[in-house]
Parts: sequence; structure tokens; C-alpha cells
Amino acid sequence: MKPLNLPSYSFKIKSKEQKKYIFDTIRKKFVLLTPEEWVRQNFVRYLVHEKHYSSQLIAIEMTLEYNRLFFRADVVVYNRNIQPVLIVECKAPGVKLKQEHFDQIARYNMQLRVEYLIVTNGINHYCCRIDFEERKYVFLKDIPDFSGIQ
Repeated sequence: MKPLNLPSYSFKIKSKEQKKYIFDTIRKKFVLLTPEEWVRQNFVRYLVHEKHYSSQLIAIEMTLEYNRLFFRADVVVYNRNIQPVLIVECKAPGVKLKQEHFDQIARYNMQLRVEYLIVTNGINHYCCRIDFEERKYVFLKDIPDFSGIQ
């Protein structure tokens, strides 16, 4: 898989019927290793190992409903009170991040109303903080550590 703009991590990868699978430590199962999954698995490790998020407070491919349509958020992070606080939208490394990706994560946030949104393709990472009172958002220079989102 393509190197990412993240630290290197070790993964369990297996082949079956000419396809590769990666072990997802959050879902506790092997999943098809696509370029997007490669980004998701690396980014989750980054959140856990570098930013000190608890793996027990992370959900992957969480199903959401908005206007009778169902969506799946790539990564949802909860605080210690089990309130969602951060959503991550992952794209394959070859995908140029565009406004439509931010619109996609904003739709997910209509239901969850988290304070932090991240869009990443593994190469570029964009994080913004939502200020619901002021009805605005601010892009951050760095992704906040878990202790900073409590």
C-alpha cells in the first residue's frame, strides 16, 4: 500500500482468494484492504498512539440516518461520557480532497453534532472545530489530543 503522511504502524494482513485483508482492532475482524481502508486503519492508529484516544471510545463505519437516508461515518470518536465528539471521513490516498467531502461529513454531523470534523486521504489531513453558538467553524493547525476535547 502507498506510504501515508502518518507514522508507520504494524498491521496483521492476510491474503484470501487473491484479495488482501487487514485486521481491524476496533471491529475485531479482518476487513478487505482497500486504499480507503488503509487510510482508515492508519488514521485510527494515529489517533490512539499519537493523540491518546481510547480505542474503546472509537466506532468505525457507524450507521447514521438523516432525512430517511442511511449513511456510514468512517470513524466516530466519543468522550468519556460516551458523547460523540469527533468524526473522521477517510478517502483513498489518490483522492484529491474537495468541498464535497466536507459536505459529506457535515451531513453526518447534522445528526451527531460533534465539535470536531476531520477529513483525510492519509496524505492531507484537515481538522476543524465547530462553534455552534457562533454558527461558524475554524480550521485547526493540528489534530487535538484526546485530553483537549473533553
